[in-house]
Amino acid sequence: MKKPKLRNPLIIFSSIAILLAVVFNALAHHLEHVTISHVNGWWIAPFAALLLSIALVPFINRHWWEHYYPFVALGLGVVVVVYYLGILNNGPRLFLTFYEYVSFITLIGSLFVVAGGIHVRLAGKETPFENTRLLAIAAIASNVLGTTGASMLAIRPYMRLNRYRIRPYHIVFFIFIVSNMGGALTPIGDPPLFLGYLKGIPFFWIFWKALVPWGVAIAIILAVFFVVDTLSFRKVKDELRAQAREPDVAEVSGLHNVGFLLMILVGVFIEKPLMLREVIMASAAFASYFTTRKEIHHKNDFNFLPIKEVAILFAGIFATMIPALDWLELNARALGLTTPGHYFWGTGILSSFLDNAPTYLNFLSATFGLHGASLENAEHVHLILGNGLPESGQTLLQPDAFAITGETWRYVLAVSLGAVFFGACTYIGNGPNFMVKSIAEQARIACPSFFGYIVKYSIPVLIPIFALIWLLFFR
Repeated sequence: MKKPKLRNPLIIFSSIAILLAVVFNALAHHLEHVTISHVNGWWIAPFAALLLSIALVPFINRHWWEHYYPFVALGLGVVVVVYYLGILNNGPRLFLTFYEYVSFITLIGSLFVVAGGIHVRLAGKETPFENTRLLAIAAIASNVLGTTGASMLAIRPYMRLNRYRIRPYHIVFFIFIVSNMGGALTPIGDPPLFLGYLKGIPFFWIFWKALVPWGVAIAIILAVFFVVDTLSFRKVKDELRAQAREPDVAEVSGLHNVGFLLMILVGVFIEKPLMLREVIMASAAFASYFTTRKEIHHKNDFNFLPIKEVAILFAGIFATMIPALDWLELNARALGLTTPGHYFWGTGILSSFLDNAPTYLNFLSATFGLHGASLENAEHVHLILGNGLPESGQTLLQPDAFAITGETWRYVLAVSLGAVFFGACTYIGNGPNFMVKSIAEQARIACPSFFGYIVKYSIPVLIPIFALIWLLFFR
């Protein structure tokens, strides 16, 4: 394997980040004057068309989709871009979405590259207990490394550990636990929670409030996985089971990349100047790749195809979802959502198909508005997260709108857990989902189709667990 084949994407990646840093700072004033467009509901159609394409076309003709998905995703995205520029004349809205997309793809791209330079081979056996323990540890790690970082670091050792008997459900439960639900305890864990932190929600507030429901949900889904994996393990032929009992020799290499990983995580908290965060992340990825021995990349079967697929598909998703998010922003408060349970299910269902970060912000803003408060007001944030708003409503923007007393913080918790948990329901619910799927497929591991994932796993496994969380904490 020759490194020059892999250098070009890194050089392009880093150069574009630096160029965009200059452009975004020169046009930063446009980000401060973004208005939401009053869009016709029919303009959600390009987004729906893209989702249906992702779901159905690979099932109908996988070969065609593998060659032409960039044209489908980017073509539908261009339709929305032309609509916003030519008809709505709302260039700043597109500019903001482009900035959010660049931040998104830089974060997951840099974590993908750095994690790809760390090779881990576990000494355990591929028993149900070992698998469950690995998923539990990775779920906890996702709160420190982010769901993307933990997923990219753990997926390859996890696949190697189960190489003799790996099944589609192994990948699906990994996405459930590590790529999504695990990261619900800290702002580092998942992008929606980080946006809440930037809006004034204290760093450890979500940890203490979400710890019990998170623990219940993770314990149940790990138990379900253990039962499923145990039944599968019993069906494995004796000779394969014997191989499974022969543990590998533990091996860890490329540990210098831990420093670059920390560099990325520190960079997450840098807000200004614009794009400094992204330049730091791109620099960490660049330095990581060129200081990692090629045999480590070879052991990890590292290449840029997974991040390329995610970058193209999510470029289309970010563009086509703009009308859907604008419509939601303008109509969320008119949807009749009045209880924490409403916000849990509402945020969750839309986060399964829309990017969960802006969906989180829209519903968080809606729940503040329900209480006559403003998300942009630090005092309102403090009151909502504390013992409830004062009944006098003297500190509120709209005193007459304040009609609900009690534990208003439950609304914020419902939106937070809904955004993070339900991202596991589809391949596009969270960025790491598609990357894990792509890495698994490159290793020739069969993964469920888009609808197969939902029908066979999300609905029968996740929805009952989420319903229980709703009954226990938000009903």
